[in-house]
Amino acid sequence: MTHTTPNPKIHEGRNLKRFREMLGIKQDFLAFELGEDWNQQKVSLLEQKEKIDSSILEQVAAILKIPAEAIRNFDEEQAVNIISNTFHEKAFENSFNNGTINFHPIEKIIQIHEEKIALYERMLKEKDDMMGRLERLIGGR
Repeated sequence: MTHTTPNPKIHEGRNLKRFREMLGIKQDFLAFELGEDWNQQKVSLLEQKEKIDSSILEQVAAILKIPAEAIRNFDEEQAVNIISNTFHEKAFENSFNNGTINFHPIEKIIQIHEEKIALYERMLKEKDDMMGRLERLIGGR
């Protein structure tokens, strides 16, 4: 069963190659994962095809752990347009400099230490209260 791509600009083989390279996977490894009938040359030929058979595309997508639709629908021209329209020299200006983060690790350690001391003092007081109750119970017999 051959898959037909609705957008003629999309080259599934080229998209497969881009995803494989982004993931740092060699053609040899992909061939090995596809099975005995595959070798590096056959993967290279697959990456040259404009349209890839659906069943093979599904297998490859599973090996790369990406959706087959990502390979089918990736349009480099659209991606470049989105990136160029989204990112510009001031793209990150507002995201990081909205205010100063005042986090002082020493102050946090001191705060935790004081909380620990307060907890210890409460535990000692409870122990003393309990010892007093026990003494009254024992003395009352």
